[in-house]
Parts: sequence; structure tokens; C-alpha cells
Amino acid sequence: MGVRLALAAAAGSALLLIGAFVFQALGYLPCQLCLWQRWPHATAVAAGAALLVLPWVLLMVAGFLSAITTAGIGIYHTGVENAWWPGPAGCAGGGMDLTQMGGADLLSTDGPTGVIMCDEVAWAFMGVSMASWNALFSIGLAVLWAVALRRRLSAG
Repeated sequence: MGVRLALAAAAGSALLLIGAFVFQALGYLPCQLCLWQRWPHATAVAAGAALLVLPWVLLMVAGFLSAITTAGIGIYHTGVENAWWPGPAGCAGGGMDLTQMGGADLLSTDGPTGVIMCDEVAWAFMGVSMASWNALFSIGLAVLWAVALRRRLSAG
């Protein structure tokens, strides 16, 4: 039973990744933190796929740690969006370091292109941003991984 729960958690990560790519295809480009949240989901999916062949406890641990990691990044991203703490310098407010700019840069009226800001909410449902939804769902997935791991360990 533990492996089935782990596979369900891995499938949940796969669905969240698919959702992220669908939003991206619809024009909601990801910021740096959004991209960081995808990698642990990919790791959880890989752990789930490996469980189909090798029902190892370490794969369940990897899935659990992946879900917790992406939840943590989602919580951090939520804090950046709500200005609870600063985000990465490359994608959250602040602007450029004037001491590193030349005269042409200072006089230019061109803004940065292709930079998606981490501190701006691109889309929200019921007042909850994508980063926050990712954090909530990922906490649920981490619980599934933990229950699967517990059942696997108690089964021997």
C-alpha cells in the first residue's frame, strides 16, 4: 500500500508540473522562483517512476524531501510576493546597482526585457497566487510521501 501512495504523490507532482507548463503556454511566463519550484517536482516524479522498478525506501525519502523542498520554495515565493521578505536580486524589485552601470546605461530609456518579476503575482485564484497553491498542494504531497514511507517501513 505504501508504494501506491508514493505513486499517487509522484502523479500529483506530475500534474502540478503539467499545470505549470499549461500556464506557461497560455502566456504566464515563470519567474526564477517559479522555475526553482519545478525542479523538486521533477525529482519527485523521477522517484515515483523509479519506484515502479525498485521499491526502495530511499526513493520514498527522496520524494518526500522533494515535496517539502518545493513547498518551502513556494512559501518563500509567497513571502516575496507579499513583501514579507526580499526575493532574489535578479527578479525582485530593487532594480540595478547604479555603481555598476555605465553612462549609456544610465541615460537609456529602455527597460529590462524578458525579466519576470518574482515579487509580482501573475495569476491568482480565490486571492491565492500560483506560488501559494504550489506550496499548499506540495505540503499535501509531502504528507502522502510521509504516509507511504511510514507504511513501507512498518511493512518491513
